[in-house]
This record gives sequence, C-alpha cells and structure tokens, in this order.
Amino acid sequence: MENKEIILVTGGSGMVGKSLSKIQPNYIYISSKDYDLTREDDVKSMFEKYKPTKVVHLAARVGGIIDNIENPHDYYIENIKMNTYMVEQSFKYGVTQFIGILSTCIYPDTVPNYPMTEDDLHLGPPTITNFSYGYSKRSFAVQIDALNKQHGTKYQYLTPCNLYGENDKMGHNSHFVAALLEKIMKAESENKDEIILFGTGKPLRQFMYSDDLAWVINECLTKNIYESFNVANRENLSIKEMAEITLKVLKLEHIKINFDTTKPDGQYRKDVSIDKLYNLLPNFNPLPFEKGIKQVYDKISK
Repeated sequence: MENKEIILVTGGSGMVGKSLSKIQPNYIYISSKDYDLTREDDVKSMFEKYKPTKVVHLAARVGGIIDNIENPHDYYIENIKMNTYMVEQSFKYGVTQFIGILSTCIYPDTVPNYPMTEDDLHLGPPTITNFSYGYSKRSFAVQIDALNKQHGTKYQYLTPCNLYGENDKMGHNSHFVAALLEKIMKAESENKDEIILFGTGKPLRQFMYSDDLAWVINECLTKNIYESFNVANRENLSIKEMAEITLKVLKLEHIKINFDTTKPDGQYRKDVSIDKLYNLLPNFNPLPFEKGIKQVYDKISK
C-alpha cells in the first residue's frame, strides 16, 4: 500500500497560505497561534505531532519599508531562527520535499544587467532599507543549498517578486499595494481627492497576485519539481504607474496622487528573470496587475 503524503504548510493564515488552501484544502495549515516557530521546542513538537512527508515553509517576519528600517534585528533573528529550525527538523524527520519561500529582497541592490537571474544572488549585498531581512532570507538559500550538497536532499526555495492579495495585511506595517488600497478606500470614505504615497514613485516593481504563487507551489508539490527558481510576472511597473492603473480600473481618476519625497524609495529596481520558471512550468499564466488589483479591491471593499 502506498504511503500517504502528509503536507504541512507554515504561515497557513497568511496571504499565500490562504491562497494555497483554496487549491489544496486538505493540507495541514499551521499559523502562529498554533506554534511559535522561533522556538526550537515548538518546531520539534510540531514535527513530532504531524510527522510531515512534505513541507511548505511560508511563515516569516515580513513588513513594510519603515518597519524594516526601524526593527532590523527583529527581522534578522526571527527569520534566521524559523528557517533554521524548519530545515533542520525537516531533515531529521526525513521530509522528502521542502519548499522554502524567499523574496527578491535577497538579491543585490544593483547588478550590471537586468532582469536578475538566479546566478546573480551573491554579486553584492541586499539593499540597505531591507538589509537584515534580505540577508536572513539569503542565508535561507545558502542553508538549503548546503544541505542538498552535503546530504543529497532535494530541498528547494522559490524566490517570488512582491506579492499582493485580498488577504494581505493592512495598517502601519503593510506592503505597498495593501497600503495603496487602504489609502484609496479612506479617501473615498472621507470624500477626499488626493492620496499621499511614500517616496518619488519612480522605483520599478514586479507585483504578482498571491494565487499565482500558490499555483506554482502546488505544481512543484504535485509534479515533483525540486529546482529552485524565481517566480514573477513580466510586468515591471513603477510605483506611480501602479497607482495610476489602480485608480483608472477603479474609475477613481479624480483622486490625485501626491508623493512624500521625505520618505525613502527603497531599492530602485529588482526585477528578476523568469526564464527558468517558464522552462519548468510553461503553462504559468499570471494575472495581469490591472485585473488582479480590481479583483482584490472588489473583495476587500465589500
């Protein structure tokens, strides 16, 4: 009789976890209310209870640019602990497939040529505004590669571009798209005709709907794909362009966009190559930003 796969997903209550649960509701979804993954004893207890055969590690300390600048040690140590304990226990329990989720923040602040390929990872340090977070996630890649080299495991990491979705967190510590939508909804409710965004609006970003990353994760799990690669779409838009597109598709073009240039821009560009992704998954068909942002707005504004 074939052994049953037991697939455990950390960060189960987060944006990507909820997207994955729409595809695979029967996986085991763990959130911070269940276990504190920065505590080794908690991670050990979790593995002892569930004895997973495959693991998707989505959990991470993440946040916006200001929170990264103000709390660099928290971002570094919490992610280092979670990632280290998760990989070590996965190896100890004989997990056959481990998928770690990184971020394009791991890539160098600048490189000679764009988009960046997977081979560009160690060409320089991450951008200063996400320095600790970037290095904690880059160290995760180093750990997985080292384990594979020494022990012959087939563990992998996926490196997605910026994400957005209806389950993204709002408030002080939110990412750009969530903050943008929150400001637009507030302007609507207060009958204001302007929103203020951080920086100059010039930085370029690839933004992908969270369901698209969940689709890639599921394909790796169900088709036994073990390679590490970037996950993004081909759109590389400026912050200003994304805000303008959002207001246009929402038919709110009367709202003016102003920029607070006293606030940091962050990394100017960090677009990544997706050639490897399409070689492995030629049917990948990510949602265009203008469709995705409308879909998210319709869901969260109800």
